[in-house]
Amino acid sequence: MNILLDLLPETVEIGGVEYPINTDFRISVLFELMMQDNTISDEDKILEAINLYYPQTPDPEYLDEAVEKLIWFYRCGNQDKTKKRKSEADEDNTEEEKLVYSFEHDDRYIYAAFVSEYGIDLQDIEDLHWWKFRALLTSLSDECEFKKIMGYRSVTITSTMSPEQRSFYEKMKRIHALPMSEAEQDKYDRITQALMGDGDLEGLL
Repeated sequence: MNILLDLLPETVEIGGVEYPINTDFRISVLFELMMQDNTISDEDKILEAINLYYPQTPDPEYLDEAVEKLIWFYRCGNQDKTKKRKSEADEDNTEEEKLVYSFEHDDRYIYAAFVSEYGIDLQDIEDLHWWKFRALLTSLSDECEFKKIMGYRSVTITSTMSPEQRSFYEKMKRIHALPMSEAEQDKYDRITQALMGDGDLEGLL
């Protein structure tokens, strides 16, 4: 699907029937936060995901397909592309990407970024399609504070850097580190990779 040429999806087909799907970005933000919440059981996560995305509950016979379709929607229809990029990265022995943002801990930065970059007040807007939100989020300029913070979290400190550079990035990493344990970080990374099409949700749900 091409966001420039095609209408963004408002429904998905499950068991041969078209079901409306909740497209507002807040739903997918809640879904991502829920997936990363260790206090919610795996079974409850699946049921809550169904309740979040579908105004009409799909036939229980097609539960697996309903979950697959909502994950497809969450991935903005880019499953094949993300898997291809992951495969290419593996072939190049590229270092696995680590979590560089959190809707929970970066909420103020994201809110401010949308206001300053696009003039969009996420508090006031009634309905913004998730796919539009993701396109805008990933296209923020490098001068945006939120993008700078993600850069600090993702940068690899190397011996080729000057002492001043190493000191600066170490400081920025400490200041902007996401507050989670190593175990939480590992599960978060694996869930995020699976949701974005780079892994399997089996064993995580």
